[in-house]
Amino acid sequence: MSESHVWDEVDAYFTDRLAPDDEALAAALRDSDAAGLPHINVAGNQGKLLQLLAQIQGARHILEIGTLGGYSTIWLARALPADGRLVSLEYDPRHAEVAVRNIARAGLDRLVEVRVGPALESLPQLADENPPPFDLVFIDADKVNNPHYVEWALKLTSTGSLIVLDNVVRGGRVVDAAATAPDVTGTRAAIDLIAEHPRLSGTAIQTVGMKGYDGFALARVV
Repeated sequence: MSESHVWDEVDAYFTDRLAPDDEALAAALRDSDAAGLPHINVAGNQGKLLQLLAQIQGARHILEIGTLGGYSTIWLARALPADGRLVSLEYDPRHAEVAVRNIARAGLDRLVEVRVGPALESLPQLADENPPPFDLVFIDADKVNNPHYVEWALKLTSTGSLIVLDNVVRGGRVVDAAATAPDVTGTRAAIDLIAEHPRLSGTAIQTVGMKGYDGFALARVV
């Protein structure tokens, strides 16, 4: 059995036992696939991790940068109290349209607002509204802008907030000195920012599984 096949089997085992999709989550994946959205959503066990992190935080306000079809949004929104709020930013109007339908079918539209447009335009508009500090920020969008997203996350959070930055391994290219693609350089810049910023304490974890070889960074605002 190949190593990658073992990863898939183990991931499937953990997901089936601990984070199985219900009908709303499964339908979100089906509709995203039918609409031709890229298969870059988080895995089920990763979605459950996001939900647990939000619950551990006691999150009432969540910011997501990168909605895609709303699969991760559903996991996160389910951690919110009845008066909670999740703002999700999505660049592609077609993705946002699919996500809004998926979120509504999951019964979470009263908690979730999907804003369409470039996140670097939506974020200052959001800041101008002076929202309550976000307890958790999940960043899963275009990687070249990762450092800018982390900077905005800092502006929109407070001490004790948690920032989750997805897809930081880039297939191992993050440590390849010859790799200078924008997704890699953007990720490195975000990691450097987390390492050096006096208001952030963070780490990063490598992962393997049905999504291949990847990883995520966690940073707490201090």
